[in-house]
Amino acid sequence: MRKLNIAYVGFGKSTNRYHIPYVKQRENFNIARIVTPHLGKRPEEAELAASGTIFSTDIADIINDDTLDLVVVVTPAKFHYETAKQLLLAGKNVLCDKPLVETLEEAKELVKIAQEKNVFFMPFQNRRFDSDFLTVKKVIETGYLGDIIDITVNMDHFRPDDAGQGTNFDGAWYGHGVHLVDQMIALFGKPEKVQYDIRATRDENAVDDYFSVNLLYPKHRATVAASELVALPHAKWIVYGTRGTFIKQNVDQQENDLKVGIMPGTDGFGLDSPQDFGQLVYYNQNGDKIKKTIPTVAGDYGRVYDSVYETLVNTSDKLVSDEQILTVIESLENGFIQ
Repeated sequence: MRKLNIAYVGFGKSTNRYHIPYVKQRENFNIARIVTPHLGKRPEEAELAASGTIFSTDIADIINDDTLDLVVVVTPAKFHYETAKQLLLAGKNVLCDKPLVETLEEAKELVKIAQEKNVFFMPFQNRRFDSDFLTVKKVIETGYLGDIIDITVNMDHFRPDDAGQGTNFDGAWYGHGVHLVDQMIALFGKPEKVQYDIRATRDENAVDDYFSVNLLYPKHRATVAASELVALPHAKWIVYGTRGTFIKQNVDQQENDLKVGIMPGTDGFGLDSPQDFGQLVYYNQNGDKIKKTIPTVAGDYGRVYDSVYETLVNTSDKLVSDEQILTVIESLENGFIQ
């Protein structure tokens, strides 16, 4: 088994919550280097350093290290474009956290550089491995619902006092929408048209904190929605088809477990309890009404790394294609220019 050497640019909450715990479960990766602005700030540093990870404050240490197979950018989003560009121009394979960049022009430039340098470049779209998304995908693929006519995914919170300042890039549409739009594009491809409703509901002078956006396809509508003022959440997924309906009330549990320190590899990590399973009602070919409880498919954000390994080592197609990269960023950017 070939082992890939990884370097991280950034060592904050996201690196230590959504990346490293999953990489530690995989024997085919070695965390070789980490570049961070401040050394000795997090307790995880000592453990990684003891196992051989080299910490420093200069990205040149990564650029000049020819033993690295992959660089993962986990900086604040406003630094993604310049950091990824610098690494790609240096000939590094790059996995970048999301939202990848703010504009389609920036995304096209990075994709072009990667193609010209013949290196790997992809956003870390880990929510393709949310358990609820994988369950919806499975239900659709089994054909229980017939042809899809309407599908909605919601991301709800109740945070009435957390209105934030910044640019469009700092709001909910880029922050939450990037997950949900990518999930729909992974399922259905590029929409024919997109209708936008993006607002700031807690403070009109703050960044957006609400959106309800329709991605229109030839035969169905896909709606992605989020709000920070929902005390009684919507169902996470509602899917209507010509033969039935599927509803999944609750979100993937990986993030909830990670937040309280329950890590991948722990028994029961990220798993739904039976009362959180989705509910399916459909009519069979005889016209009989069938009700099913659908067990949740296990999620695993680390599968992004599995896909990267397969691409780099076995030349498999990328999990997120260049076309999908550009479609997601175009859909996000157009929310503020139409």
